[in-house]
Amino acid sequence: MAAYHRPTTLEEALAIRAEGAATVLAGGTDVYPARAARVGWGDMRQPDVLDISAVPGLRGISADGDGWRIGALATWTDIIRAELPPQFDGLKLAAREVGGVQIQNRGTLAGNICTASPAGDGAPNLLALDASVELVGVQGRRIVPMRGFIDGYRHTQCEAHELVTAILVPRPKGAVARSHFLKLGARKYLVISIVMVAGVIEIDAAGVIAAARIAVGACSAVPQRLPALEAALIGQPPAAAADLVFVDHLEPLAPIDDIRGSAAYRRKAALALVRDLLAELAQSERRRAA
Repeated sequence: MAAYHRPTTLEEALAIRAEGAATVLAGGTDVYPARAARVGWGDMRQPDVLDISAVPGLRGISADGDGWRIGALATWTDIIRAELPPQFDGLKLAAREVGGVQIQNRGTLAGNICTASPAGDGAPNLLALDASVELVGVQGRRIVPMRGFIDGYRHTQCEAHELVTAILVPRPKGAVARSHFLKLGARKYLVISIVMVAGVIEIDAAGVIAAARIAVGACSAVPQRLPALEAALIGQPPAAAADLVFVDHLEPLAPIDDIRGSAAYRRKAALALVRDLLAELAQSERRRAA
């Protein structure tokens, strides 16, 4: 019979984690459906459960001079309700499109990236935010940049003895940051993405793009940034950004054919969504300047 652990300290949770294989449970919005799917295919194994929901210090969203700390138990609803600057607008949009309200109330951003699904809505936004992941284990604490945290299909750099304790987002350096998120699915809500794009642009005092981070999800085994496009946007006015996107900028992507769409369709949709995202960011900049 599987054991159920619900520690009340981080030290206790780490000790249990180090003892052996146990499924980490935060919101449970992926753990339980995944278990039901395994049973449906005849896999009756029931691994131990490590419920971290009672561990103090893992909740909440806070800010300091360096940036923002999103606790591992912060839910999508927490993100929606938090008072955050415009650079988080894309993440907030994603949060509003994750499942229904019940899922948003339970599901966590940290859990979303730990699941490491290619269609997970959180990862592209965190790539665009230049976020890092805080990992704590029996050997200590370490920080892993989000661009390397998901290192394969449904696989991360989190070691077997470690837990994700927070997501860290830095402040922009002397520029005004704006973000946006677009998601293509078979319907508006309660849908797995066919393609998604997230982007953050930083506008300097001269009104041109000082930094850009554009990420695409559901078009590769892991979400991918578009470094050639990001470089091309530097020094350009936001109004010109959408016209600077070309097919060659999508070279990092490796879409596949599946029941939700063909690889060719995904690639064309990604090109259109990236252009739409940059056009929307330019519009939002004009609206704020007006």
